[in-house]
Amino acid sequence: MVAWTPDQPLIRMHDVHKSFGAQTILKGISLDVTKGEAICIIGPSGAGKSTLLRCINALVPIDRGSILVAGQEVHDAKLDKLALRRKVGMVFQQYNLFPHRTALENIMMAPIHVLKHDRVDVEVRARALLRKVRLEGKENFYPGELSGGQQQRVAIARSLAMQPEAMLFDEVTAALDPETVKEVLYTIRELAEDGMTCVIVTHEMGFAREVADQIYFTDRGVVIEHAPPAEFFTQCRDERARRFLSQIL
Repeated sequence: MVAWTPDQPLIRMHDVHKSFGAQTILKGISLDVTKGEAICIIGPSGAGKSTLLRCINALVPIDRGSILVAGQEVHDAKLDKLALRRKVGMVFQQYNLFPHRTALENIMMAPIHVLKHDRVDVEVRARALLRKVRLEGKENFYPGELSGGQQQRVAIARSLAMQPEAMLFDEVTAALDPETVKEVLYTIRELAEDGMTCVIVTHEMGFAREVADQIYFTDRGVVIEHAPPAEFFTQCRDERARRFLSQIL
């Protein structure tokens, strides 16, 4: 493990390659995320965005390259993956809540059973997290009694309950109806404003423009262009990126 200091990127990817069989998904991805920074990764479907996030969290092994999280090589054979996932939380398109557990219980399970924290302390934190994601009063509701947007906010609170240093969001509004998209994006925006390090894969360009410190545009497994939102959306240099933006803006 490299001695890490806060002036260095919290997450550093360098020349990351990943293939599934004969299909190459990532072709030399490099990017840095500093502590407290929010970056949005955008691009067409099949560009490798979700795979990139899964590689950061060691859910998918890389073929070559390097991914460091706080100085720890993610794909070191000796890595404690559980420790990594405590440090880097991830929220998926599907909420993956336990259907027979209440919202409060879903949030409390991992800190109690994985971190071995005191149940009373965990419950206090879990209730505070439900307030943070604006679900106060829903503590004893089961997932089936909640809207999709509410379930996704419970999933965000559940990940935050592990007290991570960074959060990965993989198109978390993709499965939601338009009415509930805004409430989830508002929750993520608040986290970013509070200083949580966020890596966000999204198709919501207005959200990306508002929340991101940097926009990364990927296509066919490579980073084509990256820039702050004001520059990216008005002075995009790459033709593929301009064409993509013209189709969705």
